[in-house]
Amino acid sequence: MKSRPNAFSTQVIHAGEQGCQADNAIFPPIYTSSTFVKRNLDDKPDFAYGRVGNPTRHAYESCIAELEGGSGAVACASGMAATAMVMELLPKDSHVIVMSGVYGGTFRLLEDYRSHSSGITASYVDLNDLNAVAAAWRENTRLIWIETPTNPLLQLVDLAPIAKFAKSKAILSCVDNTFCSPWNQRPLGYGVDLVMHSASKYIGGHSDLIGGVVVAADAQLAGRLKKIAMALGGVQGPFDCYLALRGVKTLDVRMERQCANALQLARWLQTCPLVEQVFYPGLASHPQFALCQQQMRTGGAVVSIKISADRQQINRFVESLSLFLLADSLGGVESMINHSSSMSHCSLTAEQKEAMGISENLLRLSVGLEQVEDLIADLEQAFGSIR
Repeated sequence: MKSRPNAFSTQVIHAGEQGCQADNAIFPPIYTSSTFVKRNLDDKPDFAYGRVGNPTRHAYESCIAELEGGSGAVACASGMAATAMVMELLPKDSHVIVMSGVYGGTFRLLEDYRSHSSGITASYVDLNDLNAVAAAWRENTRLIWIETPTNPLLQLVDLAPIAKFAKSKAILSCVDNTFCSPWNQRPLGYGVDLVMHSASKYIGGHSDLIGGVVVAADAQLAGRLKKIAMALGGVQGPFDCYLALRGVKTLDVRMERQCANALQLARWLQTCPLVEQVFYPGLASHPQFALCQQQMRTGGAVVSIKISADRQQINRFVESLSLFLLADSLGGVESMINHSSSMSHCSLTAEQKEAMGISENLLRLSVGLEQVEDLIADLEQAFGSIR
């Protein structure tokens, strides 16, 4: 039977190589084996040693690769492990152009570790300013690191022009697609070389796993990543791969509900007297609303706000919440709130935070699956505690 392209909601159920010939299971089992038996000296089985390959991991990797439209994927021990794996593609003393306002963990990896261990230097620019990107380029530039939307201020990057620039200089481009998931944005379709995720967020979707994944656009690049994974060993374990693959099955329905909730919540927050500013690409008031409509399916499931409150009032505000949980992560079925200055970006200096726009009165909301009216009521009573 001739295959045809399926809708995303169908792909999340069936994508990749999920069949289990051993017992005809409808869902790939968890293979905990650290090693696999060979029949003879000439036998070259698909799986030999768990660090190199695992059937559960393969089912998950092949699924994510297909959802992103890539040639292959590598599942890593965490989102930061996935970021570090991409950096391993670069030669020593490389230069990286990075989106300004990048996630604090990525900034820390580049500035505190890779700069010392492998001589990587980074320039942080607004990637929507192609003149600034061209000015930042050096002879040893080997990668453009794109985060869109950024964490937590939700700035977008126009992917096609950046991918075109990267190809003109024969350098790699990589998108951190964590905030969108392949449901909301597929960067490889714009000419980007690599996509990475912290799978702990929307891919898994249930706040019960740690993992990352890197997807390559072409087979040659995917092969390089697999060799790096084999050498370094920072791969994701089979149980977490199982949880991630199970989470993917409901990605379509989860994202549809969470993003719809986020839009409704963002519109309501615009009417709140104590809210100074709402950051959400799905609002017509967002400066990059047109780009959001062009490049993303929706504005996403994260809303950030700045409120008229001091540190003591903000603490009282978050303590008053009952549905929004104060937590470091995002992307789960439950709604969460994050104080970026003291949490996700806590390792940055005061000057670095100020340069990124991370102020004390900034809060990031990860909108979950709850009834949106209940979420609004929860925030409304919390605002009442600081009036």
